[in-house]
Amino acid sequence: MPELPDIAAYITALESRIAGQPLQRVRLQSSFLLRTAQPPVTSVEGCTVRELRRIGKRIAIGVDNDLWLVLHLMIAGRLHWRPSQAKLAGRNNLAAFDFPNGSLVLTEAGTRRRASLHIASGEESLRSLDPGGIDIFTSDLGSFRATLMLENRTLKRALTDPRLLSGIGNAYSDEILHAAQLSPITLTHKLKPDEWEKLFAATRETLQLWMERLRAEAKIAFPEKVTAFRKDMAVHGRYGEPCPRCGEKI
Repeated sequence: MPELPDIAAYITALESRIAGQPLQRVRLQSSFLLRTAQPPVTSVEGCTVRELRRIGKRIAIGVDNDLWLVLHLMIAGRLHWRPSQAKLAGRNNLAAFDFPNGSLVLTEAGTRRRASLHIASGEESLRSLDPGGIDIFTSDLGSFRATLMLENRTLKRALTDPRLLSGIGNAYSDEILHAAQLSPITLTHKLKPDEWEKLFAATRETLQLWMERLRAEAKIAFPEKVTAFRKDMAVHGRYGEPCPRCGEKI
């Protein structure tokens, strides 16, 4: 599932392509993708893109009249930038958003359709789609610790709960815990003050590192190969391989 750094990369790539552009048409190939009836999807057609935001693991595209298209890619959903009026051939192509300079195509691999599109009107409607997790970059150590200690859970579960932290999933939580040198099964109520400091710093630094790296790539080319398994990751997806820090098998 695309996480905070991946969503940031998508937004970077989209800003240079669709910001200030009119959304000419929305073509839905799958009726299951659209999860709202009002406002109708036709209400955003002809509107100009004014803003792009990240809401947890969602991408929000703001257009005229305070309308928003909110995309949740879930596990297998991906975005692609195609030539104008790109054809939606094949069962994995779920939707196309047509602009004068190209089409944003949403695909989803597999047989289960989990990706979603919501059309929201106004800030209140937009906020209702936010799971509520805090932003690691606008939070301090105290709020970070207090949030993760609301329940006595393992660090892995706490880091990946969207109601607690915004945008972190399985892949980057593995990288964070490795950087902090903490076990994923350690309980939040067992952490010592210095371990909280290490976890907070590792969360910020790990996400910042990957956001900068993926954003830089997105400025060169649209991120077509978004994956949870990246060759430069320290531990995620490297089960059985030697740890880059200690050499022991992961």
